[in-house]
Amino acid sequence: MAENLKRLVSNETLRTLQEKLDFWLKEYNTNTCDQNLNHCLELIEQVAKVQGQLFGILTAAAQEGGRNDGVETIKSRLLPWLEASFTAASLGKSVDSKVPSLQDTFDRERHKDPSPRDRDMQQLDSNLNSTRSQCNQVQDESSRSRSPSPAPRSRSCSRSRSASPSTAVKVRRPSPNRSKLSNVARKAALLSRFSDSYSQARLDAQCLLRRCIDKAETVQRIIYIATVEAFHVAKMAFRHFKIHVRKSLTPSYVGSNDFENAVLDYVICHLDLYDSQSSVNDVIRAMNVNPKISFPPVVDFCLLSDFIQEICCIAFAMQALEPPLDIAYGADGEVFNDCKYRRSYDSDFTAPLVLYHVWPALMENDCVIMKGEAVTRRGAFMSRSRSPSPIRCGLPRF
Repeated sequence: MAENLKRLVSNETLRTLQEKLDFWLKEYNTNTCDQNLNHCLELIEQVAKVQGQLFGILTAAAQEGGRNDGVETIKSRLLPWLEASFTAASLGKSVDSKVPSLQDTFDRERHKDPSPRDRDMQQLDSNLNSTRSQCNQVQDESSRSRSPSPAPRSRSCSRSRSASPSTAVKVRRPSPNRSKLSNVARKAALLSRFSDSYSQARLDAQCLLRRCIDKAETVQRIIYIATVEAFHVAKMAFRHFKIHVRKSLTPSYVGSNDFENAVLDYVICHLDLYDSQSSVNDVIRAMNVNPKISFPPVVDFCLLSDFIQEICCIAFAMQALEPPLDIAYGADGEVFNDCKYRRSYDSDFTAPLVLYHVWPALMENDCVIMKGEAVTRRGAFMSRSRSPSPIRCGLPRF
C-alpha cells in the first residue's frame, strides 16, 4: 500500500503543479481571458487526477479494514467536508472561507458522543464479560457441590456426573436480568449461524447428495426434511435437558421465586452438555422412514451428519433464548406466503401454491425474523399425486 502511495502521488507531480501555478501567476495580467481560462482548466484537470488517485488509495485503505472498520471515520470526516465543499461551490462562495478542514471536522466530531454502533458494541462487550464471569461462578459452585473427591476429574467424567439425575446441583442465586443481558448477543450469533447454514452448509450438503442423486428437487427435499427433523429432535432434547435440570437442583432451591431464573441460567451456561450426536442419530432414523425420501433407499443419510449436527446445535441453543426461536410449519400444496418465503429462481412466479420447500422460515412467536425459500409451479399437483422416488445410486455406504 505504501509503494502504491509513493507511485501514484509523487513529489514530482506536486512540484509540477506548483510550477504551473507560479507561471500562470506571472503571466496572468498579460494573458487574454481565454488563455487564463485554459491555464485554470489545466490546473483543475491535474488536481482532479491527483484527487482521483487519492480516492483510489482511500478506497483500497478502507477495504483493508473489512466491513465495519473505517465507516465512522468516513462518516465523521469525509462526508461533512464534501457536503460543505459542494454547498460552498454551489453558492459561489470561497471554499477556503466556507469549508472547515478535515482536521477541524475530525476534532469537532471527536468530542461528540459515541456513535450508536460504538455504544452497542460496548454494551455487548459488557454483557459478554458478565456472562463469562457468571458462567465461571456457576461451574465453580457446581463443582464444589459434587462429591468431595480429592482426585482431579477429567472433562468427560465431569460431564457425565453433571448429567446424572441423582446429582443435586447447587445453583447460585442469579441476578434478575443476567439471562436477558446476554439474550441479544446470543440471538444475534445464532441468527448469523442459521444464515450461514442456509448460504453455505446447505450448498455443501447439496454437493454431497448430487454425487448420487441427479434430481435437484429430491436433493432439496432431503435437506429441507433434515432441517425440519433436526429442529424437532433438538427441541425435544432441550425439553428433557430442562426437566433434568429442574430435578437436579438442590431441594432448598425448589419453590423459591428465582427457581425458573436459576433453571434457565444453568441451561444457558451448560449448553455444551447437549449430546448432539444422539440427536443426529435420531434425525437420521426419522429420515429413513420418511415416505417422501426413503423409498427406495438411495443414499446413506450419514453423509449429512455434519450438516444435521450444526442445525441441531443451533436449534437447541435457540430454545434457550427469551422468547425461543422456531421454524415455521410448511406443507406441500399450501398457499404461498410472501411474508414467510421467497420463491426459488426456477419457480413459476404466478403460481399460488407451494410445490415443495427448500428452507424453513425462522419465527419468533408469530413474527417472521428470517424468510425461508419455496418452489412454486402451476399444475404440478394435477400431474402427480405424490413426490417421486429417487433413483438408486451405487454410492458406497460409510
